[in-house]
Amino acid sequence: MPDINFATSSHDATGPGSAAGDGGNLRWDIIELLFFAYRDFVGDPDQELEAFGFGRAHHRVMHFVYRYPGLKVADLLDVLRITKQSLGRVLKQLLDEGYIVQKTGDNDRRQRLLYATPKGEELVQKLAGLQTTRITKALAEMSPQDAETVKRFLRAMIDRDDPDKVLATIFANVNHDTKE
Repeated sequence: MPDINFATSSHDATGPGSAAGDGGNLRWDIIELLFFAYRDFVGDPDQELEAFGFGRAHHRVMHFVYRYPGLKVADLLDVLRITKQSLGRVLKQLLDEGYIVQKTGDNDRRQRLLYATPKGEELVQKLAGLQTTRITKALAEMSPQDAETVKRFLRAMIDRDDPDKVLATIFANVNHDTKE
């Protein structure tokens, strides 16, 4: 296997792989920062989840079920943009181990509504605590205006062409929060 050569600075916007026709406008600086930020942001919970035999998919499911009690399985599929088969394995494990309960809808008995159990709530709180610590540490070095810029940047990164119900709720709350 050939060695990897980093002769070009990884922060150079015209670094390796830049397309000849794009004028060298690839944002390697931001791309790499996002990769490393994501790695570390999910890395803290990953270590905790490993002790339970869980992974990132479990974390994502638990997060949204906890944050949106009564979330329909169909809506969770939309949020996570995964197949029923992919969700099925993870959801079954979380149900079997008592982190989530599933109830039928009041008006439509075919609906499967998901709720975090106290055990699930405790796990989500622990994982969110790890992530909040990382966020708080990073924001401590910024002004309140800088923190708002970070939030605006992250909102702008989200594809809004076909928002799912949870994302529409999040954006409605964000718009409401910024008006107050």
